[in-house]
Amino acid sequence: MTLKLHCFGESGHSYKAALALELSGLDWEPVYVDFFNGGSRSEDYLANVNEMGECPALVDGDLTLTQSGVILDYLSEKTGKFGGADAAERREVLRWILWDNHKMSSMAGVARFLLNFVPEEKRPAEATAFIQGRFLNACKLLDRHMTGRDWVAGRDVTNADFSCCSYLFYPEPFGFDRAAYPNIDAWLDRIAALPGWKHPYDLMPGSPADRV
Repeated sequence: MTLKLHCFGESGHSYKAALALELSGLDWEPVYVDFFNGGSRSEDYLANVNEMGECPALVDGDLTLTQSGVILDYLSEKTGKFGGADAAERREVLRWILWDNHKMSSMAGVARFLLNFVPEEKRPAEATAFIQGRFLNACKLLDRHMTGRDWVAGRDVTNADFSCCSYLFYPEPFGFDRAAYPNIDAWLDRIAALPGWKHPYDLMPGSPADRV
């Protein structure tokens, strides 16, 4: 049965799930959510897909899952891939997924949204600067952590890598400069070299170019 991922290309959280689906070799297809025109806040979406009004949402038969970390964990349960090699590694993967969702992706997503998808005159300058600062502090921490490591939480690529990398592949400017973080830069190259890797705009429908 084909898994369906409700998503849109600009969503870094959706990209985490889409990348895991693609690299797992599962049969899946994206279902485009027109987020910028209220698609995730429609009565139908809220009632039948995700009451939280967010992407991604994964549908596997009668099962619907939301929140990227939950989806990543489910895909590992389903395939035996990317969840960690043993109990200790699985806990480490979970630790970094939780950290990412609280400290990194949350800040990156809001900063990128404010700086690229909100009219300049409507941007809250002080809040934007604060959020960028939080995001860049997370980048510094991750760059230090990646010293002498190939992967975030395991001996091989795991869901922790998919979670932490998601927003860092987007081209829109939001304060992230790969050259300033050499360990992150090398790690992103390793992820992009994985067989089957695709850029978010190639993996999911929807990009800023569609709205020009």
